[in-house]
Amino acid sequence: MTTGTAVAAEAVGRRSPLLTVLRGIPVTIATIAVLLIVGVISQSLWRPFEDQPAFEVVAYGLPAFEAGRWWTPLTGTFFVVEPWVFIPTLLGFAGMAFLEHRRGSRVALLYFWLGQLFAIFATAAFLVGARLLPWPWAIELAQGMDVGPSGGTMACIAAAVGLLAAPWRQRGWVVVFVYASISLLFLGTLADVEHAFAILLVLGIDRSFRIQRTTIREQRLLAFATILALGIIQILTLLIPTNGPFGSTEPLEGPWIDVAIDTVVIVLIARGLRRGRRWAWVVSLVWMSLSVITVALILVLVIVDPKAVATDIGDIDVSLSSTVLSIAFFVYLIATRRAFRARRRRALAGAGATDPADVKAMLAADGGGTLSWMATWDGMDYLRTSTGIVPFQTHAGVAIVLADPLGPADGIRTSIDEFVTATEAQGLIPCFFSASGATRDAAPEGWRALVVADDTIVDLPGLTFQGKPWARVRQAFSRAERDGMTFRVSTLSAEPWGIRQQLRAISESWVGDKGLPEMRFTLGTLQEAEDPEVRLALAISPQGDVDGFLSWLPVFGPGGGHRGWTLDLMRRRDGGFPVVMEFLIGTSARTFRDEGAEIMSLSGAPLAHEAEPDAGAIASLLGQLSASLEPVYGFKSLHQFKTKFNPRYEPIYLLYRDEGDLSRIAAGLTRAFLPDATLRQFAAAGVDLVRGR
Repeated sequence: MTTGTAVAAEAVGRRSPLLTVLRGIPVTIATIAVLLIVGVISQSLWRPFEDQPAFEVVAYGLPAFEAGRWWTPLTGTFFVVEPWVFIPTLLGFAGMAFLEHRRGSRVALLYFWLGQLFAIFATAAFLVGARLLPWPWAIELAQGMDVGPSGGTMACIAAAVGLLAAPWRQRGWVVVFVYASISLLFLGTLADVEHAFAILLVLGIDRSFRIQRTTIREQRLLAFATILALGIIQILTLLIPTNGPFGSTEPLEGPWIDVAIDTVVIVLIARGLRRGRRWAWVVSLVWMSLSVITVALILVLVIVDPKAVATDIGDIDVSLSSTVLSIAFFVYLIATRRAFRARRRRALAGAGATDPADVKAMLAADGGGTLSWMATWDGMDYLRTSTGIVPFQTHAGVAIVLADPLGPADGIRTSIDEFVTATEAQGLIPCFFSASGATRDAAPEGWRALVVADDTIVDLPGLTFQGKPWARVRQAFSRAERDGMTFRVSTLSAEPWGIRQQLRAISESWVGDKGLPEMRFTLGTLQEAEDPEVRLALAISPQGDVDGFLSWLPVFGPGGGHRGWTLDLMRRRDGGFPVVMEFLIGTSARTFRDEGAEIMSLSGAPLAHEAEPDAGAIASLLGQLSASLEPVYGFKSLHQFKTKFNPRYEPIYLLYRDEGDLSRIAAGLTRAFLPDATLRQFAAAGVDLVRGR
């Protein structure tokens, strides 16, 4: 009995998340229930309701109001015109459910009924005036009636979109606008007019759609999506019948040549708009202008000689509808003109020429993080900002900042803002890799942060290697003393030719076993170790052989002092001293402690961090890259090895704008880490490389 009760309790626990959601949307569930009950009673679930006698009694529309049936906005809401319409109708309640879940039942109920009633009455008022014009579409529509809750559900969808976080809010609004525009201009039913008024009502209430408040990237992305939508609309209207405010058309009756030309133009300029190119913006404006002018001239000819124009040109209904969308797009391009200033890509100039010597001088003056010295390596570009220097590399159209902006701590936010502005102006995607918490806190609002590694830091003051956690390191010390191993700290240039040759042989042997070139970016080579500021830790056997070596990068504190050292290269000779790495790292820590250093960073094994389950798609992409490279480089085993030294952990982040950049960032990071690898080497290593341009 007790076991059965436990099983039942466990089953209830598993259902609790769903039950919690359902309990949070009682109004939505009740409305759907009423709709389905009415559908069963009226048989509209399986029979067209518009063919039933009750339709005239409950349906709303201008004829119903003129006949004095003012109750119809309430009764007509709970009927559906055709059985198949139940599917989109029920799906439309998803917006109401989300709105109720986020803002409560009262708000959801208010938006639903306010949107439904406003859509019905505003449409009727519009048709009262429009039918007085010589406008066949409006005259025909004014004689029709409708049922269904779509005005209310559309208002709830629009209100729900307004609750989304940037940039998804603006993207959601674009989807809503495109749907409403296409439906109204090319289908033009009574419901489509009601949807348009419901959306306008919500826009007037919450005003959540503000193009000028979106980022430059979002403005470019919306232009890219819109121009593709214009092209798709033209192709579809050529293949399917339409019946909008400007008349009706039949399939395959449209202007094939015009559509073909427009499609070619769209293909040529769409990519340029996404990258913010000025030439693409100019071509788009000219193209939109020519379309509007052409249709305007046709309208003039229609007024002057309708019969001749009808014979020579044919049906212009689709052209008129497309022109309305073109005008809206033209206005959008003008409003967002500042987003399309990117010209041919060139080096980011900043406020002056910057080289590694400038970076070193700034590190000595203002200090830096445990990875900041990597900014001095070959292959780095620099943007000098008003408060510091931002080191970065460009791969696959992505500007990847390495670690943190350099300079005074209070200038990080300014450097980030200036870097983002400069890169977006050239159509690049900005991101920050291996950034610290300080940079994460200074990132622009709305940016995402993902922990990609943990910096493993050993605090040196008071380090004694006592206690059980240090047992393996003490064992390495004892064995090294017994086997006659010698430790020394030096620089590469200070070592004799024979030692340097041994170091190169060890390194080349290590690389030769990997099947891929040495990784770069956050991983150095012997070339970087040649800098006189970089120190080498050598383990020398009694025979004079180098059994292993480390390279240590300086970590500067404010004022130029060495605050600590960061581990970079770790290499060992095959068949040499078995615990050489424990010996080297432990003895280095003791040496740096005696010199007065504060910290020793064992660095963060790249791509070795276990992401949280809800970390998102970028975590999945990096996880795939890590899994592919793990057999080659052993990041996770390296991360596990560093736990022997009992470090504390500080998270290292990837900072990016949003999920829309993920595929490009993945390609850029792959190329940053392995810039010299060929496609054949990637394939042999099992790396699935997404190549960017």
